[in-house]
Amino acid sequence: MSTDSIFTQIINRELPATVRYEDENFIAFDNLYPKAPVHVLLVPKKPYETLERVELTDEQFHSSLLITARKIAQQLGIADNYKLVMNIGKDVQEIHHLHLHIMGGWASGEHLEALEL
Repeated sequence: MSTDSIFTQIINRELPATVRYEDENFIAFDNLYPKAPVHVLLVPKKPYETLERVELTDEQFHSSLLITARKIAQQLGIADNYKLVMNIGKDVQEIHHLHLHIMGGWASGEHLEALEL
């Protein structure tokens, strides 16, 4: 059995996932336990354990992460109303591979009940 994170296994196609977006640096796929009508995880292919492992000076990565999240929100049809959530650190991350939650698709006002992950 691989010791890689579940996300690395998805990136390597060792585990199945419903992939919504992929390029040379990122992959995005449906969350298996969604907290919103649309709930996709954006994962860098480079296995950073957490955001704090990415150098502050790596502006290319930081900007690419947000630009890619916006592209995915547009592609999923939720660009007018969505949330981005990232848990950071060993005590709050369930999977220790940096990932950004992209959530949306709520009916008007419905998102107020889904403020917490």
